Amino acid sequence: MPMIKPPPKSALILFCIFILAACSGSEKNKTPDQEGHPASKKIYNWKLVTTWPKNLPGLGLAAENFSALAKKMSGGRLQVKVYGAGQLVPALEVFDAVSQGTVEMGHGAAYYWKGKTQTAALFTTVPFGLNAQEMNSWLHYGGGMDLWRELYEPFNLVPLAAGNTGVQMAGWFNREITGLKDLKGLKMRIPGIGGEVISQLGVETVNIPGGELYTAMQTGVIDATEWVGPYNDLALGFHQVAKYYYYPGWQEPGPTLELIINKQAYDSLPQDLQSIVEGAARAINQDMLDEYTARNQAALDVLVDTHHVQLRKLPDDVLLELHRITREVLKKMVAEDPKFNKVYESQQAFKQQIKKYHKISEQAYYRARELENKKQ
Repeated sequence: MPMIKPPPKSALILFCIFILAACSGSEKNKTPDQEGHPASKKIYNWKLVTTWPKNLPGLGLAAENFSALAKKMSGGRLQVKVYGAGQLVPALEVFDAVSQGTVEMGHGAAYYWKGKTQTAALFTTVPFGLNAQEMNSWLHYGGGMDLWRELYEPFNLVPLAAGNTGVQMAGWFNREITGLKDLKGLKMRIPGIGGEVISQLGVETVNIPGGELYTAMQTGVIDATEWVGPYNDLALGFHQVAKYYYYPGWQEPGPTLELIINKQAYDSLPQDLQSIVEGAARAINQDMLDEYTARNQAALDVLVDTHHVQLRKLPDDVLLELHRITREVLKKMVAEDPKFNKVYESQQAFKQQIKKYHKISEQAYYRARELENKKQ
């Protein structure tokens, strides 16, 4: 038989390049398997807009922390660029921007969207309601997340809990509050159900983004504002424009922040990246609470000792009246809105169930911890 000559080396090299290119192309076109394992190195570049000033301690940095964590966990496959309030869209247009797909993600607070659905406020906080520990428990183990996703589904959004500041302060006032009469006629920035409640005491309420509050107080556009607590309030300089700082934060005992994701964008992710998004959100949700718990007292010391802020407790008669009005406002909302009623009933049932144990655990422990101080 005649000897067959081997192909020239150049032909072999071209053949190998062709095979490698084909393999590379087919690998890119693979979809994730049923277990959700990635079959490609596709990079997802997303935009995230927030309702907070860029890099504001705590609130503003939560989205930055999420971005860094998601990038690290995904090996760089999910890259999220964060925009502060007003950099890409105004603070109070975050919901629409994500819903419409202008951007893939947003970070803010659900009670800002009561114009879309008043039920959203229940997923941030309720006056005299669940604290941070209880909100997290209700959302993740009491059916709250399912209700939240159901509520946001018509808006093309997937919500996730993504931060909690713990019990907040009642706010900054340019007059001393000695009784109910001192509230009447005030113009105050206070969102959510808390705003609905305090308005019944003759307070004119407005919703102003955080980045505009200092100027609004300084120029007299508003007479009072609640924001968060010492850690954030010191950073925004409210001690320069108001003298009196009141507690407790009856209006926001456990304010949950949200990460909202455009539904189509979320569905486009392979399963492992969806899990990374959810895991990173869960991590920053707890991280924020840890940070505020660690930072608030040090910031309060600076406000009181260095800036001579007048720290005051709201009078009991004011708190009792706020309790009463809260019950009336919630009763009206429940009667008017079946969706609100459904979520509120779930939250209240959970609250009543955990209160029983907290009486002999959390509350009993706090009392026991203070016994020695009372003895002295």
